[in-house]
Amino acid sequence: MSEATGLRARKKERTRDAIGDAAVSLFLQRGFDGVSVNDIAAAAEISKPTLFRYFPSKEDLVLHRFADHQGEAARVVRDRRSGIKPLTALHRHFRAGLDRYDPVTGLNDHPEVVAFHRLVFTTPSLAGRLTRYQMEDEEALADALGEGIQARVRAAQVLAVQRVLARTNWQRIADGRTARDVHPEAVSDADQAFGQLR
Repeated sequence: MSEATGLRARKKERTRDAIGDAAVSLFLQRGFDGVSVNDIAAAAEISKPTLFRYFPSKEDLVLHRFADHQGEAARVVRDRRSGIKPLTALHRHFRAGLDRYDPVTGLNDHPEVVAFHRLVFTTPSLAGRLTRYQMEDEEALADALGEGIQARVRAAQVLAVQRVLARTNWQRIADGRTARDVHPEAVSDADQAFGQLR
């Protein structure tokens, strides 16, 4: 019974990934507004109702790529080792992302990643939906940091810093520099920004 459930779950995940990949590919080719839900369903060889079972809105077809990072800051704080301050854990996590050239840090020069970020940052409906994701992350991080206004303010500050750092890294790369070239500045900026938070 559990093996069949596992198989179904894996099949659903593969289908979801295939739909999302087809959508992002079309969006990168034609722009977000140049692609209809019908276009995506046809490219993924599924019906429109099936598409909406996996993705409730057109924006979700793009932003599902951020889902892996949803609540990440809160997880970093909750899972940190004993004796490590939350801000130190978050700083180390961001620095490790820079060293891995993780797209979420903005420090990734793969052409599809750069184009994907451009799509998100320049499409108002996507930027608006991303803001909603960020608000949910902020609430989760505030809960992990404690109670009261201080936890909420600290969560907002940390996530704002990470957002500014990532956007700055992406902009440098979008302006034609390589991720390897930008890396030392990105590390220095992160160290300075997290230092200011302390």
